Amino acid sequence: MAIIVNMPRLSDTMEEGTVASWLKKVGDKIEEGDILAEIETDKATMEFESFNEGTLLHIGVQEGETTMVDELLAIIGDEGEDISELLNPTAAVEETTPEDTETPVETAPVVEASATSIPEGVIVVTMPRLSDTMEEGTVASWLKQVGDVIEEGDILAEIETDKATMEFESFNEGTLLYIGLQEGESANVDDLLAIIGPAGTDVSAVAANFSAGTTTATEAAPQEIAKAAAPEVKETPKADAAPVAVAVPHTTGRLHISPLARKMADEKGIALNQLVGSGENGRIIKRDVENFTPAAAGSASTAKFVPTGQEDFEEIKNSQMRKTIAKRLGESKFSAPHYYLNVEFDMDNAIAFRTQYNTVPDTKISFNDIIVKACALALRLHPQVNSQWFADRMKLNNHVHVGVAVAVEDGLVVPVVRFANEQSLPQIGAAVRDFAGRARNKKLTPQEMDGSTFTVSNLGMFGIESFTSIINQPNSAILSVGAIVQKPVVKNGQVVVGNTIKLTLACDHRTVDGATGAQFLQTLKGYVENPVTMLV
Repeated sequence: MAIIVNMPRLSDTMEEGTVASWLKKVGDKIEEGDILAEIETDKATMEFESFNEGTLLHIGVQEGETTMVDELLAIIGDEGEDISELLNPTAAVEETTPEDTETPVETAPVVEASATSIPEGVIVVTMPRLSDTMEEGTVASWLKQVGDVIEEGDILAEIETDKATMEFESFNEGTLLYIGLQEGESANVDDLLAIIGPAGTDVSAVAANFSAGTTTATEAAPQEIAKAAAPEVKETPKADAAPVAVAVPHTTGRLHISPLARKMADEKGIALNQLVGSGENGRIIKRDVENFTPAAAGSASTAKFVPTGQEDFEEIKNSQMRKTIAKRLGESKFSAPHYYLNVEFDMDNAIAFRTQYNTVPDTKISFNDIIVKACALALRLHPQVNSQWFADRMKLNNHVHVGVAVAVEDGLVVPVVRFANEQSLPQIGAAVRDFAGRARNKKLTPQEMDGSTFTVSNLGMFGIESFTSIINQPNSAILSVGAIVQKPVVKNGQVVVGNTIKLTLACDHRTVDGATGAQFLQTLKGYVENPVTMLV
């Protein structure tokens, strides 16, 4: 049976997606887990894998085209299967007999196609994803009860996420027929939260169907649904009478305030007894804190500066380089188990060495050149750090190709100094300067940025003393180099003025154990603190 694949929501804020490229074409066999396409979202370009298997029968969005989330992206089914009804469902409905028109045409595997049909006008509200890392939510409090009339924009409940307690507003209108979670109860994202629809509608079957397989409030269903199905309901406000929030001042007794409003008030330094609640029963909610002014509370002397400027921004379309950086570094950070080793080296000898070396006519080397050369020599003695990880094997490289990160306008590129351990310091310096110049003019070739076995990233020239980097896969490690700092140090039992540099080695724990990384840094320390040994 053919399956409609819709444009997926690949980020919490994604509303539409653009097909950057198709990795499959019509007629190809699709296995579960195959990458169908690369989708450009509002945050990054991401691979979209298939959750189904079959033959790719139709592509609905061509490369470079954009469509909204949940719109047709592709169709997968049996080879040769007729999908004309799925491509033109309206025509299919018109061709059906009167007896058939009562059966809705199935166009996608959505909740309405479940064993229990949903009555007309009934809307199932599920636990929303209110943060990018949220997997489940807890109902902190309900601001509406079963039988209440809901307007679009009304606050239904306060939901506690993994980051904060947030107000959840309704995007629909109708009567609250069913509450699936009581206050204090939790459920996964997309599990049943509530049901809204026409007053008096029996939604017991809908609630039972959506609650199947969950641990949420199915036990409370009969009582709550009985209320919803009862003919006597609250009077619906007249269409021409907009609901008015009545402000109720707080004097004595229990203070009714939402967790979010309390948090906002604390952050703004507003005393809770100064706030006037406009929520139900005088409850203080988010908008009361946002609209609070000292004058309203009779405290004009506590007035604070209110900004009157206009928000402004500029949107810049992501370049292909920026998209690639986002994709590769995201993959590295979330696939390679990073850990970090921090060291501080004495640079007095290196400073003296460089000064003397640069007295040679037509010779100029930098401290970065010294570190690149030292890394290359140390990597020859520690091939595990010069390795690459694959699913079924580890590759220990005997050659040393050091990538040197170079900042450019659109982001970051990493040209490669090949066989760096065999290059002299002036050769390394000339190569890096040439790469940097051509990188800024976008003249580097793909071959010059491919094949590194280790990477050096240096922000010392910007005054950064220490930082951590994301591994440039398939490398197993990257070295972050900070600025040389003059400070008091202890030498031979005496406090003297010295020069030091901080370095951080980020390692992939799948290939480089902690002791291995530490031994590499010890070897590196010997070369950096005594550069003349690199010439022997």
